[in-house]
Amino acid sequence: MRILALLTTSVLLGLNALAATTHTQAELLLSVESAKPGDTITAAVRLRSAPKWHIYWKNPGDSGMATAIKWQLPAGVTAGEILWPAPERLEAEGLTTFIFENETTLLIPLKLDAGLESGPLELKAKVSWLECFETCLPGDAIVTATLAVATETRPATANAAIIEAAHGKLPKDGSMLGVSSTWEETTTNTTRNLLVEWKVKSAATEVDFFPDASDDFEVSLKPERLPVDASRVALRLPVKKSAASWPENISGVVAQKVNGQKQTFEVTFMPTAAAVPTAPHAATSVAGPAKSAPSAPTQKTSPGLVLNLLLALLGGLILNLMPCVLPILSLKVLSIVNQHGAPASHARTHALVYTLGVLVSFWALAGLVIAGRLASWGEQFQDPRFVVIMTVLMTLVALNLFGLFEFVLPGGTTNKATELAGREGFSGAFFNGILAVVLGASCVAPVLAAAVGWAISQPPAVIVLAFSMIGLGLALPFVLLSFFPALQKMLPRPGAWMGKFKTAMGFPMLATAAWLLSQTADHFGNSGPLWVGLFLVFLALALWIYGEFNQRGSKRRGLAAIIAVVIAVAAYGWTLEKQLHWRNPPSIVTGVPTAATGASDSIAWQPWSAEAVAKARADGRPVLVDFTANWCLTCQLNKKTSLEIDPVRAKLKAVNAVTLIGDYTRKNPDITAELKRFERAGVPLVLVYPKDAAQPPELLPTVLTPDIVLKALDAAAK
Repeated sequence: MRILALLTTSVLLGLNALAATTHTQAELLLSVESAKPGDTITAAVRLRSAPKWHIYWKNPGDSGMATAIKWQLPAGVTAGEILWPAPERLEAEGLTTFIFENETTLLIPLKLDAGLESGPLELKAKVSWLECFETCLPGDAIVTATLAVATETRPATANAAIIEAAHGKLPKDGSMLGVSSTWEETTTNTTRNLLVEWKVKSAATEVDFFPDASDDFEVSLKPERLPVDASRVALRLPVKKSAASWPENISGVVAQKVNGQKQTFEVTFMPTAAAVPTAPHAATSVAGPAKSAPSAPTQKTSPGLVLNLLLALLGGLILNLMPCVLPILSLKVLSIVNQHGAPASHARTHALVYTLGVLVSFWALAGLVIAGRLASWGEQFQDPRFVVIMTVLMTLVALNLFGLFEFVLPGGTTNKATELAGREGFSGAFFNGILAVVLGASCVAPVLAAAVGWAISQPPAVIVLAFSMIGLGLALPFVLLSFFPALQKMLPRPGAWMGKFKTAMGFPMLATAAWLLSQTADHFGNSGPLWVGLFLVFLALALWIYGEFNQRGSKRRGLAAIIAVVIAVAAYGWTLEKQLHWRNPPSIVTGVPTAATGASDSIAWQPWSAEAVAKARADGRPVLVDFTANWCLTCQLNKKTSLEIDPVRAKLKAVNAVTLIGDYTRKNPDITAELKRFERAGVPLVLVYPKDAAQPPELLPTVLTPDIVLKALDAAAK
């Protein structure tokens, strides 16, 4: 518990230190120095961010947090809605966000009651924001200004230029555009395209649309610009509803560049009945150049909330059987056997603490999804720092199981239950719950992929609920074993074998560490496993000295501890800091797959891209696409058992198929977007496109068999 408390305190102190550093400054300016009762004045919240840092618009997009103002005003003063300037579009790591960089000013009208008495008024507001550059930090500030209520209105000349410039940046009334908007035919029960069109006097070279946020529907952050003549602008906006009916109006900001000048307009679309598409489907993304995208799969009616939550529970239960979780589960079974003879209440509390560790971990993942920091299952393995930390952690667990050193918990052993708790304490149960989730994230179990893929597109409350159900499914076997002692009859009775079994469990943990060590090569090159491996050797030496001469020794224990610390710190500084530079890894955002094309005795894989799929389909050839990653154990299992095998190679050659591989080992925004498009939470995702380009692709199951792949290829060739 001391170790747990120390780690918790360190994390809290680190977060506090980060939060104390702000890269954005806020101040409150007024348009007047004095005003008469009944006047409406303008307040301006001026926000200035450090170079490269940014904050967010009222609709932050896929990630971030809207800048907010909470007023603390005296009686008789009422604040109106914030008047927002148009934001900038930021595309990074597959996410679209709407931001402000450098300096922005938010304007707010303040209404003074006619009955206000003369005198000074203190106006106060709390401004909060999220500032981002490489990392994201929350920030806030209390801003104040003094207004004199008097018999005459006197402008604040010092602030006039700033407020006037802010007024000039506000979007104009969009009614002058004469926008028309019509629905296309419904494509699914929840998704529909909206066509909007307006006229321009000169050709618009750049066009964008920033939708307002809504709880009832979601407008795509990447509208398509349709090819029409130069006197018009036409956009297609995919809309996804969460309410029972389609929205009657959709608001936002239109931005366009005409004759080299940027123009912004506040618009509200009021869609009319379904319409025939204005232009062909060869559309251009507003955010970038056109890409030939492959057809989406045929949409099916989504099952209800209850059924999806039950599938999430089942997915978590199946996750217990995946190889990445088995080492932790073996220890959990041992802990249940170890509690034989303890009070039933102790075993139940132990199971609930383990469940809490699992749930807290899944709640953290849900929070990352809601904040837009986690786009797919297992994405954390794309961060080389995470891989290094997990490699070290699993090595520590293995060395602890081997008895090289011990975690010593405070307190004596006064009875049998206390002795058992000392062996497998509640802190250990909580930690095992966290570790099971962290390791399980590298495996996508059957059913789990669909459950998570559904969950990440839902409102925040449903995301948390779905991830909670997955966690309950993962913890369910141990809850049942602890609450129903009769089930424990299936387990062996305690004995001397338990000590040997505990030591033996160190080997699967060490194998997990070795697997994680191999993943460092994907991020640091061939030197990654060398320097991390050398650090682990020195760390093992330090822990052996600490365990042998400090924990089990009787003389010069303090000296042994000092030597152990010196070795560990010196090894860390030399290997990880000086040689590997592990805290400043190379860029992990890349659009270039790391997988090479196949050798002569394997499938001739080519790097995946939307263009490659479109070209192959235009040539009338079937296409097999494998989205995979080196850290994904399920992906590697599929490759060995159902893809890189002779019957599949022969079938691919017989049907003249194109084989494309999307390597997700490192971050790839295009693959992230493709996974979202097919409502998959992560890899593996295997698609088979028919040679008939009008037909949608077939999504293969998470876990493949040769028969599944061969049948899909036969169907694609017809």
